[in-house]
Amino acid sequence: MSNGSIDIDGFRIVRRIGTGARTTIYLATDEATGQTVALKRAVLEREGDVRIFEQIQVEYKVARRIDHPYIRKCHRLIRQRKLLKTTELLLSMEIFYGKSLEESPGMSLGDILLVFRMIATGLNAMHEAGFVHCDIKPNNILISSKGDLKIIDLGQSCRLGAIKARIQGTPDYIAPEQVQRKHLSHRTDIFNLGATMYWALTGKNIPTLIPRKVGVALAVPLAESFKTPHAIYRKIPQPVSQLVMDCVQQKPANRPANMSEIIARLDMMIREVFANKFGGNGAAR
Repeated sequence: MSNGSIDIDGFRIVRRIGTGARTTIYLATDEATGQTVALKRAVLEREGDVRIFEQIQVEYKVARRIDHPYIRKCHRLIRQRKLLKTTELLLSMEIFYGKSLEESPGMSLGDILLVFRMIATGLNAMHEAGFVHCDIKPNNILISSKGDLKIIDLGQSCRLGAIKARIQGTPDYIAPEQVQRKHLSHRTDIFNLGATMYWALTGKNIPTLIPRKVGVALAVPLAESFKTPHAIYRKIPQPVSQLVMDCVQQKPANRPANMSEIIARLDMMIREVFANKFGGNGAAR
């Protein structure tokens, strides 16, 4: 999009770089600071857009409470009003040049484990700050060409222990307690993480209470039996496969205790993978 295609007070628009649910994201320069930013814009066009406004405000408030290199920062939230009613929201965010995990080219097992260690580390910081992300999925993980990573879209985040008034989450990655509107905890993110890791390893999705092809909650819980990553691809080590299956247990209490445990298990697997790849003298096999 050319600079002259849209005019937003206080920002020089360079081009459009993405779209979301009722939002558009631009590469822009903040004229007050000279800072290059990702500018998320939402315009109230119908009553349902109020929910998008709510999510943008949540994203800003939560991001401002967390300072971690793997969580995208938010700088400013700007409200445009008419007759005391907010008609437009602008969220100025940290710019990050990368592709989503879903768009990324194929990775080696070692690289996948390193990526998920970074994701788990970022989520651990969220949990320590008292928040649950609630929407970890391939599209919400950005990876740069240099291997840097950002967790984005904190709009569905909530306080640890919260019960949401409505079902929020993404089919194929949503945890049972999200569908059943029960207390959400750090183990909700653990399920989302495990479901995302299952997809990254196998290219398939685990069965959830809201499969993408159905789009509505099923009347009865699904059976827990489905193929492990190792059963789909024998080259996936059993410990890696087991970690994923532990994360996607239907009952939160049966999942790993916290992200620190997941990080520790990933560290062991990463050492094992790279020990097999490189000999004791550091020479490639």
